[in-house]
Amino acid sequence: MRHVWKRTGHALAVAALMAGLAGCTGTGDGRGGGGIDLSLPGKARAPGDVIRVSPDDGGKGVPAEGPVEVRVDSGRLERVTVVQVEDAQRAEVPGEISEDGLRWRPKEGSRLALAAKYSVDAVALDGHGRRSARHTTFTTVVPEHRFIGYFKPENRSTVGTGMIVSFAFNRAVENREAVQRAIKVTSDPPVEVVGHWFGKERLDFRPAEYWRPGTKVTVDLALRDVEGAPGVYGIQSKRVGFTVGRSQVSVVDAAEHTMEVRRDGELLATLPITAGAPKTTTYNGKMVVTELYDVTRMNGATVGFGGEYDIKDVPHAIRLTESGTFLHGNYWAAPATFGSANVSHGCVGLRDEKGGSSDSPAGWFFDRTLVGDVVEVVNSPDRKVAPDNGLGGWNMAWEEWKAGSALR
Repeated sequence: MRHVWKRTGHALAVAALMAGLAGCTGTGDGRGGGGIDLSLPGKARAPGDVIRVSPDDGGKGVPAEGPVEVRVDSGRLERVTVVQVEDAQRAEVPGEISEDGLRWRPKEGSRLALAAKYSVDAVALDGHGRRSARHTTFTTVVPEHRFIGYFKPENRSTVGTGMIVSFAFNRAVENREAVQRAIKVTSDPPVEVVGHWFGKERLDFRPAEYWRPGTKVTVDLALRDVEGAPGVYGIQSKRVGFTVGRSQVSVVDAAEHTMEVRRDGELLATLPITAGAPKTTTYNGKMVVTELYDVTRMNGATVGFGGEYDIKDVPHAIRLTESGTFLHGNYWAAPATFGSANVSHGCVGLRDEKGGSSDSPAGWFFDRTLVGDVVEVVNSPDRKVAPDNGLGGWNMAWEEWKAGSALR
């Protein structure tokens, strides 16, 4: 049987992120430029101020392009630092003091981070060698629209060798090259890892072959301020990673009604199974485990089977596709069914007991399975599973996979 789960966590996460950003938004004052006058000399300076800074102290809504400038009318600037103060790494804006010492500006091509607070610290010497300093702050504009990528696997997880790094974006990405360039997936030991786009809202990364056991994979996201579509900017800047555990690849032979489970190339067990019935066959092809449930409900009405079934306590359920293919425990079929007949609605069934038993074939397999393990179905009369149905990218040849990269 095939079963579909609904998710709401992503929408809540976006709402929380946007709520957190709302407090940074500036209000207009009738002068344009996001509600702040960026022209020099700016607001009246306090008596004794010899260093003039733009944007004004406390300015809001500053564009990513600035302008940012520090200047003196006479003497010379000795030191200027402009730093993103709320960034964990305190990113400094690169800049240069002019040859005459009167002006500091960012280096050509530099951009400010959006929705960020900056501090300006400047030290200057006047014509008599007297030193003065100035400290100001300003915040940059918060774009009306942001995009975020929800990714799998989880940070610091241990996964099977078939794991594919997958990003699902909350908005359509028009500038796919810029977004893909801002995501780097690297490994130790190193292998070539290439991204492949499925439409405008999904980007998956994989190597040419399954990961080697023990590999450490790092995912660097530099999506903050990347314009994914006109007026839509990324919000994420972080590093996550996961470890590849042992290799486990299981081959389901739908014609023979068996599943061979191999661990690091060695045969662990051959289990009797039941696959999809003649009118509700199981997909062929390589499928990657994405979720595991001790028990779950499977309702045929959610996947187009009407009221044919509604089982509220399916044990040892392992998701293989987004469309609802599971490998799961089955306690309602006669024991003689397993290994001899295909009777399911498209899932792969293993013998189990009501409530789930760790001593059953289903419990045994469940306890030895990781997210990222591969289950391959052969000799089914159905078509091959689509590469974007779950983590089905291993069903695509390497050259075809690379052709789907925006960086080719």
